[in-house]
Amino acid sequence: MIDILFCGNVGVFDGVLTCVLSIMKRTKSNEPLTLHIFTMDVSHLDPKYTPVTDEQISFLQDVVQKKNPESRVRKYDVTDYYMDYFSGCPNEGAYCSPYTLIRLFADLIDDIPDKLLYLDTDIMFNRDARLLWLIDIDDYEYAAANDHYGKYLINPRYINAGVILFNMKKCRETGLFGKAREWIQKKKLTFADQSALIRSTTKKKLLPQKYNDQKFLHKHTVVRHFSKRLFWLPYPHTDNIKQYHVEKVHSVFRYHQFDDILNEYLRLKEEFNTRGREI
Repeated sequence: MIDILFCGNVGVFDGVLTCVLSIMKRTKSNEPLTLHIFTMDVSHLDPKYTPVTDEQISFLQDVVQKKNPESRVRKYDVTDYYMDYFSGCPNEGAYCSPYTLIRLFADLIDDIPDKLLYLDTDIMFNRDARLLWLIDIDDYEYAAANDHYGKYLINPRYINAGVILFNMKKCRETGLFGKAREWIQKKKLTFADQSALIRSTTKKKLLPQKYNDQKFLHKHTVVRHFSKRLFWLPYPHTDNIKQYHVEKVHSVFRYHQFDDILNEYLRLKEEFNTRGREI
């Protein structure tokens, strides 16, 4: 069983679907998946901050169970945790959204297993997910790769928190998540939860960049992270192209390595939309 954590609102559906499809298509074994999805309703902050829907969860479960009937998708509404810990905190207006903070509740939920792979929803696997999942982290709180820009601008060992393999047993022993929540509650941090996790770390394993490649796609790349990046041409600018922006993936990145995944995504997205119109 590979246990994966995603976090977000109703708008993360396309990211989760494409990411999960990439895991299923690139992983050679038929190992079952459990998708743990943290979500919440904080629409009082922004009307679009509504939870992942039951219809989205049901559809994702149908998708993963077609490959392995033992796979499952579990939804956790963490609204109460958010209101208790983070409502009105200095990081509520985090650089992305309040949903970047809610993975910090992972230690409070009994159903979360001892090993957990957290993924941002703008992730695609280019190679077998077990290359990452099977990394030994028994002596570490987590394993993560460098942040592409942060390793130059901040610290050579500065990690990107978009792909983290957690040893939850160790994290509970050291109180990693509790310490990170305290940082979020008391101090405005540049990168909110990422900064809080880094400041609270006792021991981490630094992974090669291929496990979280935020700028390039190589043959050896295991995970391609479609995060916001800098482009120099035709003039210096940033763009936030996600993997489900299929036309831009082709025209800007000139990637076709994911076409089998993206074609399946487009078919399934139409199926989901059709199902919604029929309800």
